[in-house]
Amino acid sequence: MATVEELKIDDMSEAEVKPPPVKTTSLASDLRQFRLNKSSPSAGKTERVPGKKRIQVMADSDSDGAADNQTPKKVKIELSVKEKEDRYLAAVKLAPDYDAMEIQDSLVRNGWNVSEGLRYLKEHFKTKSNSYANKTYAGNNARTSTSSSKPTQNGSSSRSKSQAQNYSDCDDSDDEVRASTDQVYDSEESDTESSNVMTGQRKKVFDFMNKATLMELSTVKMLSEKKASLIIELRPFKDWKDLLKKLDSNKALSADLLNLAQELINKQNNVANILKKCNTMVKRLEAAIETGAGIVEQPKLLNSKMKLADYQMIGLNWLTVMHNQKMNGILADEMGLGKTIQVIAFLAYLKENNLSKGAHLIVVPSSTLDNWEAEISKWCPILVVEKYYGNQDERRRMRVRFAKDGFSGFDVLLTTYHIVSSTPEECKMFRVCRLHYVIFDEAHMLKNMTTLRYANLIKINAEMRILLTGTPLQNNLLELMSLLCFVMPSFFAKSIEDIKSLFAKKAKAEGADKDASEFQETQVARAKRIMKPFVLRRLKKDVLNNLPKKESFVIKVPMTETQKQHYHELVEYYSNRKGEICSGDRAGIAIMMDMRKTANHPLLMRHYFSDETLQNISERLACAPSLKKNNPQYIFEELAVMSDFQVQQFCHKHDLYDISIPPSLICDSGKFQHLDTLLPKLKEGGHRVLIFSQFTMMLDIMEQYLKIRRHGYFRLDGSTAVDERQDMINDFNADSGVFIFLLSTKAGGIGINLTAADTCIIHDIDFNPYNDKQAEDRCHRMGQTRPVTIYRLISESTIEEGMQLVADEKLKLEKEITEIEKGEIQEQKCVARLLTMALGLDKDEEERLNNSMNHSLSPSQ
Repeated sequence: MATVEELKIDDMSEAEVKPPPVKTTSLASDLRQFRLNKSSPSAGKTERVPGKKRIQVMADSDSDGAADNQTPKKVKIELSVKEKEDRYLAAVKLAPDYDAMEIQDSLVRNGWNVSEGLRYLKEHFKTKSNSYANKTYAGNNARTSTSSSKPTQNGSSSRSKSQAQNYSDCDDSDDEVRASTDQVYDSEESDTESSNVMTGQRKKVFDFMNKATLMELSTVKMLSEKKASLIIELRPFKDWKDLLKKLDSNKALSADLLNLAQELINKQNNVANILKKCNTMVKRLEAAIETGAGIVEQPKLLNSKMKLADYQMIGLNWLTVMHNQKMNGILADEMGLGKTIQVIAFLAYLKENNLSKGAHLIVVPSSTLDNWEAEISKWCPILVVEKYYGNQDERRRMRVRFAKDGFSGFDVLLTTYHIVSSTPEECKMFRVCRLHYVIFDEAHMLKNMTTLRYANLIKINAEMRILLTGTPLQNNLLELMSLLCFVMPSFFAKSIEDIKSLFAKKAKAEGADKDASEFQETQVARAKRIMKPFVLRRLKKDVLNNLPKKESFVIKVPMTETQKQHYHELVEYYSNRKGEICSGDRAGIAIMMDMRKTANHPLLMRHYFSDETLQNISERLACAPSLKKNNPQYIFEELAVMSDFQVQQFCHKHDLYDISIPPSLICDSGKFQHLDTLLPKLKEGGHRVLIFSQFTMMLDIMEQYLKIRRHGYFRLDGSTAVDERQDMINDFNADSGVFIFLLSTKAGGIGINLTAADTCIIHDIDFNPYNDKQAEDRCHRMGQTRPVTIYRLISESTIEEGMQLVADEKLKLEKEITEIEKGEIQEQKCVARLLTMALGLDKDEEERLNNSMNHSLSPSQ
């Protein structure tokens, strides 16, 4: 248990703890070869990418993500994800004998400085061979060993021993043996010296080059579709020398490709070992179920008035079997099936049977904090819950108490993603203090293992983990693998790079539809086999026979004449500047955002207030007592980049209420005119409505529209205080007089229950269709008694039509076990594709736009 000294208020964060200096080793020479040593003038610095500009986009309303994805304070220069990945890959090459997750941890702790990170790695971690030997020893001696150890940086050593024992029957020594690193082709070997004898690796590579399909060849690093086609044309290869001769005789090819093919085959073998382990675990789980390792009645500690549904009892049984087998898992039931209730029942089961080894931590989005507390109180009042939430002083006092007494006096500690890692002191507390279970609600927030949030949360010192998510996969198979690596790090960490390379999909080759289909089916089959032991997923249509039906409609809405004129002017403006756009002078994402703004409402851009009008407004604002600036020119420059509606808001904030946009312009959008027809019909029919928008500015305009049309409404977005959210939700569900609930897609689209509404309107669709699905399931879930109707509004002949096409592609998912997308769709490529359609770019211009976006934007986390 942590001491007061370990968690005192003014304790140093882990960012301030520096490893002691070490003597120079062979590592220094390796680093000099990589040109990252301190003597280099560019060492430790990140050059500004040419063309990289700060762009202004519509404010996203997700309040939880901002702070959690910040770069650590000790890193003064923010690195892009690509730069971090390059440094990570460099470190992996320089330290191949170390665990991939430990390498990443060392780099994060040392500000992504490769030199310092590798020194820290060698001091604090062991190589894979030593680590495996220790795990085997711990597993063989777990029954006789009773001594306790002090916590390490990654958690307690006792947890490591426990994990080694848990998975020892799956970690066969044969699986740890990697393929030989000897390359099958040596460029310095002459043709006469080259042997024609093929054994082992060389035989596998030869067969691969002779038999692989076009799609399989395209997965080899540096092997494009055109080069893969050339290899197929050169077939058959008679022997090894014939293969070398044909590759070297073609200018576009090289025999060095053979080593890259060998690398791919080795990765496939490593993933095959993982599949073998997963099959072993599946058999073990099935055997446990057959021997009756489950429960048939809900825990007696649950409220006797509350009854679990049959499928929820199955979920509880699954959780108990996973617990008995000491395995972590992902409960991935479709949204609205009561994952919260199943977890509460499981915690009640642990308490009832004296199986809890300590307090449990539940990490949730801010919007669901009060709902979790209410559900626990309703279903299992005997569970003592403490909320770790409040301002810094309140949380500091709680930390002092935890330092003295530990996590005692309660069963469940409830907190949010933002709070759990908001300060170094909180990171240290959760890294040092022991917990039994840590449960992550809406765990798809952990889909990116390169974020600071992921790095912080994976260090929480809990013996077991449960992830809850209604959308385990949203864009590609790699996101699912990220969740699996989080829930079972000791199981997957050694093969992260192998998994990453095999599940990343290249663009589909033209004329290779059959090969592509077979390749994708292979990828999906692999993913299913890997995830089978760890994931439980049920769909509403399969388990809720009494759930009212849901109908979805995509409505293409014509824009108003004024809106149409503004949109066409914008398209024409960018179409005439293709060269500037493709060279990176203006990022593609910003162009697309301008087009989306105009397609949704003209007031999201500036058309009403001219520059001359803004000059006059600036003169008046310079005299406003509430505005610190008194230079009209500075004020004008600030107003010039605002939209029309932002200008009005700014003026009203400083008491210039006579400067307002006419009501006719507030209502002047194609979507609002459609709502003029739709909302009165819904109101007359006794329906209640949820309206979702991605952006707070759109909600601001919509508020003005609803006031003009005299519709009663509530509003919830990322800025809504957490302690007000649940009261607002309860009031809406209880008061039938409130017709509309306005919500932001991200802050209001997860984990809340609004079954009082039976109609959902998606005003502006999200790039990720699963965010919209999360939103619509706020009303289509357990407890809904009426049929639900979903309306998606798409502005006709705009970029939103292209977005809908992309969303449809992302929704082509497999239906077994979980929703798995056939292939990877990168958001950046989607942007380039949408702009290509909207602006009429040719293939060369599209490629240049893609390249410029690579240099001008850091990938989103």
